[in-house]
Amino acid sequence: MFKLILVEDEEDVREGMAGQIDWARYGFEVVEQAENGKEATEAIDRLLPDVVVTDIQMPFMNGLQLAEWIRSHHPATKIIILTGYDEFEYAQQAIKLQIDEYILKPFSSQELIDVLLKVKVTLEAEIAEKENVFVLSEHYRKSLPVLREQFLSSLVSRRLPSAEIAAKSVEYGIILAGERFQSSVIRVDNIRGAGEAQQSAHKPVSLRDTGDHNLQLFAVLNIAEEISEKHAFGRVFIHRDDVVLLSVSASGDKGEITGKTLEILEEIRLNVQRFLKLTITAGAGTVCDSPALLFQSFEDARQALDYRLILGNNKVIWIEDVESRPSRMLAYDELTQQSLIRTIKLGTVQELKEVVEELFGGLDAGQVSTQDYQIFLLEIITSILRVAKESGSETSGLIGSGIHSLLDMNQFNNMGEAKQWIIAVCTRLMNSIALERQSSYKQLIDQAKEYIRSHYEESDISIGKVCQQLHISTGYFSSIFKKEMKMTFVSYLLQIRLEAAKELLRSTELKAFEIAEKIGFADPNYFSFCFRKKYGQSPKEYKNSSRGG
Repeated sequence: MFKLILVEDEEDVREGMAGQIDWARYGFEVVEQAENGKEATEAIDRLLPDVVVTDIQMPFMNGLQLAEWIRSHHPATKIIILTGYDEFEYAQQAIKLQIDEYILKPFSSQELIDVLLKVKVTLEAEIAEKENVFVLSEHYRKSLPVLREQFLSSLVSRRLPSAEIAAKSVEYGIILAGERFQSSVIRVDNIRGAGEAQQSAHKPVSLRDTGDHNLQLFAVLNIAEEISEKHAFGRVFIHRDDVVLLSVSASGDKGEITGKTLEILEEIRLNVQRFLKLTITAGAGTVCDSPALLFQSFEDARQALDYRLILGNNKVIWIEDVESRPSRMLAYDELTQQSLIRTIKLGTVQELKEVVEELFGGLDAGQVSTQDYQIFLLEIITSILRVAKESGSETSGLIGSGIHSLLDMNQFNNMGEAKQWIIAVCTRLMNSIALERQSSYKQLIDQAKEYIRSHYEESDISIGKVCQQLHISTGYFSSIFKKEMKMTFVSYLLQIRLEAAKELLRSTELKAFEIAEKIGFADPNYFSFCFRKKYGQSPKEYKNSSRGG
């Protein structure tokens, strides 16, 4: 059923359209009727109709002005214009506004139905196109290589949840099932004077001489892919300005995967030098036992490349040849920290549990020293305390008072107890932030209401002006105002103005047009219209009845 709004200032015409047509029979539901364009804009924002049927000639905001507003704010909404023969010039203007259909007055119910059915066909075609599985599948198929590369890049950029890695590796056809994993980085060596040969028109320009780094990188990728596929080992892709090799081994032997990786890297180096006349330096990282830890291995591989300054270019450098790399626990890196902080501030308790599980997922109790374990916990606690401080929450209510409370972590018998303790502390902090946020919302709304009550008589008062006064964005304010007040800013402002109008009508001798100006209405006719719509009588009628006349 498609939602439809009728906009027509003549009540008999509007009611006639609403009552004479069996809307449901033709797949439509009239969700609102409006008497003018201004009234319609609020209804459209609130109800998001599929179709708006509007007259051209209306007070306060005519049909073309309304159509222009709809095109700007709700471009997907279909617009049907009702116009008389003497307004045909307006209809020509409507074409420029991309009006979907227009009907000449006077018209019959059948004529309106015929036009609605044409619009319905268009709406159904748009929906069918969006839902067309073939179209979506084709789009996905074309996007798959890009999605696959983005996923591989994310593996070496940050720690991804294990469930996400498993799901996406299957979805993208990337084999990441194994016992051991390793990252390597292949970087094209800088060539002094590259690009100068292009100035000679008689000498052929080689890839080396072009100085085109992207072209060189792509050529290295081709060779690396060819060798990787020949050995059925590893996955190669471009990440930023490097070629990356991800090695996966079904064997639990760390020496086996490293030996094969270094062999592949050396073959790539020799082939690049032979066929491209370029040199590369490759850095191999540490071996890890989970694809979720490939980002650590990648960082080690990049650090291995730093040893070019000592060992020189055109080499394969394994980080464990140049640095001592004992088995280590999962690093509490910046991205992991951000994930925890975001969850505390905005997430659910279930999301919190998942994040904490991921935090501890990389720990190997058999390889982590007590000191390293305590440092890891302190890093997490520091993040929690930082969030508490920023939110204004009392830290003593979270983990106890004083530094001695941190000694609680020495009482844990196992990692499970530590996880539960962290979840409990974070849950208390989440509840505290939620209460503080609710209080902040209320304070903000109270300030807005106070400002509106003090400035409602200004005709140019707007949501933008209020937000400028409160130093917040209009989008944020609109959402919390509607949530807290159960009405929009425009509705509240109108309510305040009309209440003020009632008081002035009861207590003064001011005319309706004077009161309209006094309470911020630029158009006295629109004031009278709104007053009658709200209270069921005109300002004059209300004034007489309130005084017993």
